Amino acid sequence: MKYVRRAVCGILTVLTANIPFLQVHGTGTVWIALCLAGFLTMNVIPAAGSRKLPKLRLRICAGGCELLLYFLISLSISVIWLAATLPSMFYKERGMWFADLLCVILVEAVVFWNGILRVYLTSSQIGVKWRIIGIICGWIPIANLIVLVRIIRLASEECRFESGKIWSTLERASEKLCQTKYPLLMVHGVFFRDYKYLNYWGRIPKQLEAHGAKIFYGNHQSAASVADSGAELAERIREILRETGCEKVNIIAHSKGGLDTRYAVGMLGMAPFTASLTTINTPHRGCVFADYLLDKIPQAVKDKVSGTYNAALKKAGDENPDFMAAVTDLTASACRRFNEEVKDVPGVYYQSVGSKLNIASGGRFPLNFSHHLVQYFDGPNDGLVSETSFPWGEDYTFLTTSGKRGISHGDVIDLNRENIKDFDVREFYVELVNALKRKGL
Repeated sequence: MKYVRRAVCGILTVLTANIPFLQVHGTGTVWIALCLAGFLTMNVIPAAGSRKLPKLRLRICAGGCELLLYFLISLSISVIWLAATLPSMFYKERGMWFADLLCVILVEAVVFWNGILRVYLTSSQIGVKWRIIGIICGWIPIANLIVLVRIIRLASEECRFESGKIWSTLERASEKLCQTKYPLLMVHGVFFRDYKYLNYWGRIPKQLEAHGAKIFYGNHQSAASVADSGAELAERIREILRETGCEKVNIIAHSKGGLDTRYAVGMLGMAPFTASLTTINTPHRGCVFADYLLDKIPQAVKDKVSGTYNAALKKAGDENPDFMAAVTDLTASACRRFNEEVKDVPGVYYQSVGSKLNIASGGRFPLNFSHHLVQYFDGPNDGLVSETSFPWGEDYTFLTTSGKRGISHGDVIDLNRENIKDFDVREFYVELVNALKRKGL
């Protein structure tokens, strides 16, 4: 049915674009009025089926994709038509041919801009990259059509996938898959903070909450030593216990946050108040690459970089940031000492998750760059941390994709809000938390 609709709307666009020709060749006013009415309706309501999608944003985006498909169909027919009529009309009806050409350009422009603006304003998956490529290639023949097809595919897949996620969530809402006995404390990694409107964990918390989870955040500084960050998290755990009256928390910690939390649990007396600790891409054995950098970079350069970062982090909200302390605690040598000192506590369930970038270009900047360097010193990695550094605790889950891309240090916490083929990050966390629920935690 949708193919018939697209063909009809494409032909309708062609007829509207050729109204000057139709008028000259005796087409009645009623038929022309019907063409115009149909063309207007098509631009206001591109596809009736899209009205069934669960969100207005997705409905607008799906309508934009349909309009762009109508544009491609009608443009192809119009180009063939103009080329076919050129030999016969150019000498006899030259003015009519140019009038037809002008009308085709105007009508096709209406359909194209209506569609592309809908997609650009509502799609999250085409991202900045394809928006810029689309603008640049928009003026290059053939290349602009290739890019347009790519944009349509990305946006259409987003509408399909996101609608499926919403329907699936609604269908399972009553099951409360993520309603664990104890609330979740989600702990960020180094050089980031918890912000209300820019969630470090992307779309994950909202998905967990839709399945019944109760979530809190670490709210600690972005850069500090493991010991200092651990102290902040210990106080945060006490605060959550006072606020909720619960006995314990389940902690999910990313990157350095996993070391910070291990310190709070193992060294600062938080074990009795911690039901579980799940570390996500945490460098439990550190990074040899970090050792190399700190050893080779001149002290003056380190002081300059550290001072610049600390100043920026203060503006971001840190009271007393310490860039060098944070980086030093991530070295392989520091983590060896850390693991000797900080032991797992019986009664706390420890588990870990790690992922790998299969190719450097699978990650966003700067992970696509750092992947090569970490590969040289530490081996296969997620763009920052090596595969051998992730495992910790009773259970370990390793993530990657079957294709070339893989899963980066940022992908595993949905930092870029990107839908990745073969890896539904939101569903992964639903299953992760549901497993804690099934353990009675």
